[in-house]
Amino acid sequence: MTRKVYIETVGCQMNVLDSELVIGSLRKEGYSLAETAFEAEVILFNTCSVRAHAEDKIYSALGRLREHMNEHPEKVLGILGCMAQKDQDKILKRAPHVDLVCGPGQLERVPELIEAAKASGRPQMALSLGRKEATRHDVEASFISYDPIRDASMRPTPFQAYLRIQIGCDKFCTYCVVPSTRGPEQSRSPEHILSEANQLVDQGCREITLLGQTVNSYRFDHGDGRKTCLSDLLIRLSGINGLDRIRFVTNYPLDMTNDLIDAVRDLPKMVKYFHVPAQSGCDEVLLRMKRQYTISQYDEMRQRIRDRAPEASVSSDFIVGFSGETEESFQKSVDIVNRSAFKNSYIFKYSPREGTRAFDKYVDDVPEEVKKRRNNDLLVAQNQQSLFLHRHWIGKEVEVLVEGLSLTTQREVKRLGFLPHADSPVQMTGRTMHDLIVVFDGMPRLAGSMAKVHITDTTAFTLFGQIATVENQTTLNEKQMAQARHAAARFNPSPTPKEGNISLPMA
Repeated sequence: MTRKVYIETVGCQMNVLDSELVIGSLRKEGYSLAETAFEAEVILFNTCSVRAHAEDKIYSALGRLREHMNEHPEKVLGILGCMAQKDQDKILKRAPHVDLVCGPGQLERVPELIEAAKASGRPQMALSLGRKEATRHDVEASFISYDPIRDASMRPTPFQAYLRIQIGCDKFCTYCVVPSTRGPEQSRSPEHILSEANQLVDQGCREITLLGQTVNSYRFDHGDGRKTCLSDLLIRLSGINGLDRIRFVTNYPLDMTNDLIDAVRDLPKMVKYFHVPAQSGCDEVLLRMKRQYTISQYDEMRQRIRDRAPEASVSSDFIVGFSGETEESFQKSVDIVNRSAFKNSYIFKYSPREGTRAFDKYVDDVPEEVKKRRNNDLLVAQNQQSLFLHRHWIGKEVEVLVEGLSLTTQREVKRLGFLPHADSPVQMTGRTMHDLIVVFDGMPRLAGSMAKVHITDTTAFTLFGQIATVENQTTLNEKQMAQARHAAARFNPSPTPKEGNISLPMA
């Protein structure tokens, strides 16, 4: 009998990759993926601790599962990731029906922990060392990387993949739990990264996104006087046949070097895009955040990108309502959005996180209603900038990597249980080489192809267009062709919706 595992992922791209690796290791043990938690023998939640809302979702899901787990004591319920590393005792206290707690640095042990939980009937725990519990060398060693275990079925699309080049973080921003939950900053060997990239291309990937907490801080010391930085790595990755696009996130402003900007400009396979969080437009707030740069330094970095790679798009992150943020401070964030021409910005309300320096040192003194208003006001300012930049593309032709059905079409498929008009064009989506989202009508089988799209309209979020040409499919290798066919098939489920399944939506 095939064993089934269900996994729900909350949080960043790093968590999406971690979930893929966990499922890859469990498939080797004979597990297959379940569509819902209730039909699975093993139920896993891969968690995030960056904001309280993400943790609240997990505790809510655990509450809904309590009765089910009591009725099925043979099943295993596990909490993985940052929340597990940070709040292991709290989790077991609030949800005693949890059988497994595993931090992000110990995920390779998940199959072993599942078997131990089944055999003993007792909760199993695997955590990395805390930053203050041992020497840096020992703490680093306790965060185990096992990236080569890849599972294409867990990816958002079969022809796009994440590739971790760095783990951990040493920036210690006062609001952030990542340095404690993911440990010290460590860069992976270029040889390991290149080997994994070739493996992904062999599996059908056309686009790879390099991941790191501060990805442009990547530095690998070979121990013989040689060092590899991110621009060096990009040059080597660009030589891989069958790999069409390379991108990387997320960047730290002070580590944005000219050689990296030039690599993005000059290497044909590089997506012309930088994600560089500012977090605030106010120096006093940045100082309390311990971001280690000033706004003048951020502006200088932004200007260098304009000067050296004028076609590149840039996006940012902002936290509103951080401790001590005044109306004047907030207005400075609006000002930097208005002058920086960000493609888009991800805007978050400050959420105090236990275990961070800000939680212990600063009072959360901005009322929730003020945070909401500032969030909306900054979003309005950003949307105005995004719409202005998007209008530049109307009337132009762009090359798009077709990712699949648009969100609107996906919702229709979910509602009906099948793809309407399977033999007719439906609304598809993809991204340009500047990381712009494009929606257009096309056949589902185009997923995984490169298409030329003529842009006819836009909103602040999306470009709309009509297909001009599609690449000759024979340019794809056999595995990429198989992946493209598989992607099309995934969007055409059985015309008869399944009944009786209960899901635990996390969104």
